[in-house]
Amino acid sequence: MTTSASAPLPASVLDALARYDTPTICNAMEVVAPERRLIGYTVKPLVCPFPSLPPIVGYARTVAIRSVLKSGLSAEEQSKRRIEYYEYVGTGFGPRISVIQDIDGPDVGYGAFWGEVQSAVHKALGCLGVITDGSIRDIPQWAPGFQALAGSIGPSHAWVHAESFGGEVRVAGMTVRSDDLIHADSHGAIVIPYEIAAKLPEAAELCGRRETPILDIARSKDFSLEKLKEALKRSSEIH
Repeated sequence: MTTSASAPLPASVLDALARYDTPTICNAMEVVAPERRLIGYTVKPLVCPFPSLPPIVGYARTVAIRSVLKSGLSAEEQSKRRIEYYEYVGTGFGPRISVIQDIDGPDVGYGAFWGEVQSAVHKALGCLGVITDGSIRDIPQWAPGFQALAGSIGPSHAWVHAESFGGEVRVAGMTVRSDDLIHADSHGAIVIPYEIAAKLPEAAELCGRRETPILDIARSKDFSLEKLKEALKRSSEIH
């Protein structure tokens, strides 16, 4: 698919993708791009404090953080870095999703980058949510409607700071680059290649049609093994 500087994909494509949960998008991906069956999505459990929020679809803003070690930058340099970071988060293709890798190794999640302030600021900057293997806090004060998938929930921010941003990160087994298209909900997240994004809604509908005869008989009072076999056969013939 041809992309432009203003928007790599039509908003209608993102809206269509957002109508499905992330497991369904993963199913659709297996149809459209079977070579990605083992890559491109989170494979470790993440905490979702807001499971009732709908799926989010947006372009990645990637960050690496740490909290155990104090930043080596001066106060003036830290202030400049913070502004540069917010400029990065608040510009480019939208809507955006913050994807943050905690690089503290065995101490991952020691300090929370995310809380009341950062969720409010990032929402104002055009982000829909955050996906991180680090910790988050201030859950009751969190920005309304701002989704969160995190490695843990903790009380303190310790020495947390952004070490770098705009590069490749890896969160819960999912490798993400800046501007990657991300689909996420309470189950986890997946990277969607631009060139197949528009094909996924149709594939998701196909997956649903294939599941229908199996679910119908499984939920029926007249269930039997023979009827299940017939339903499986009908399912396999749906294209």
